[in-house]
Amino acid sequence: MTHLVAIILGFVEGATEFLPISSSGHLIIARHLMGVNDLGGLTFDAVLQLATTLAIVFYFWKDIWYLVQTFFNLVRKNPVMEKDRVLFYSILIGTIPAIIAGLFLENYMDTVFRNINLVALTLILGSVLFWFAQKISKKNSDLSIGKGIMIGFFQCLALIPGVSRSGATISGGLIAGLTQEESVRFSFLLSIPILLGAGLKKVFEVRHELFTSDFGSSLLLGSVVAFVTGLMAINFLIRYLKNNNLDIFIYYRIGLAIAIFLLF
Repeated sequence: MTHLVAIILGFVEGATEFLPISSSGHLIIARHLMGVNDLGGLTFDAVLQLATTLAIVFYFWKDIWYLVQTFFNLVRKNPVMEKDRVLFYSILIGTIPAIIAGLFLENYMDTVFRNINLVALTLILGSVLFWFAQKISKKNSDLSIGKGIMIGFFQCLALIPGVSRSGATISGGLIAGLTQEESVRFSFLLSIPILLGAGLKKVFEVRHELFTSDFGSSLLLGSVVAFVTGLMAINFLIRYLKNNNLDIFIYYRIGLAIAIFLLF
């Protein structure tokens, strides 16, 4: 893999992982456009996702530290505020559906799900989900463990390239009645365990290849680019969705899907 390709894929991953436009879908499209479909596949993607996960950890380190403190307080049976207890268990239990689904669908994720026409279709279907979530959203209730689990099931949809993990979980939050701002925050925090686990699993599987002169250096370069652009994307999305809805992303996804159907 050339360093230029690694930089491009790292930029695509970092810029699209947190925007509701599907990073995995864009990585597949980028490979088709560059004619480099045999460059690490899911392994390279997962390691780039690990880099962007570190961007979330860096951005939300205060929230994560507070969750760690909540965990130890629960273990020691110290007093814990109800909202902190709910957030902790919502993330913990809400992660389980995606773990189970990922284990069952792992083989399909590396084969069937990487079809570019499927990406185009799921870009459209995901847009319908976003529109529906905005349409019925009441935004009048607080996070509960039950709602956290419900959003966790929406996260399972992100296993299919083109859906978008952030888009699916934000939509799940809106359907559950959370505000858009709260849905975005919970979406980011919920993503950490599953993205971290997937990245570490793939790193372990390719541990002997990571330090080769070709693959290892390209992966490192791509990861640095993904981390930096990931931070920028997180900051942009949080600021943008404070005063805007998901419409611009819906239009982009539909336009991209149409372009895929016409060009591939």
